[in-house]
Amino acid sequence: MPTRLPHPHHDHGPGQGHPPAAISPSILRMSVIERLAIAAGLIALVWGAVIWAMKV
Repeated sequence: MPTRLPHPHHDHGPGQGHPPAAISPSILRMSVIERLAIAAGLIALVWGAVIWAMKV
């Protein structure tokens, strides 16, 4: 009879499937509106830094 070897990275009972994987955050999974909002925020941040640098 084969011996069940423990896996160091996960453990589940015999005959059971793997537990569901966690979904990592990704910009590709965001909606178009969310991506555009992030891009607009970054553009505003860069322009704010440029204007601040020109005043100093």
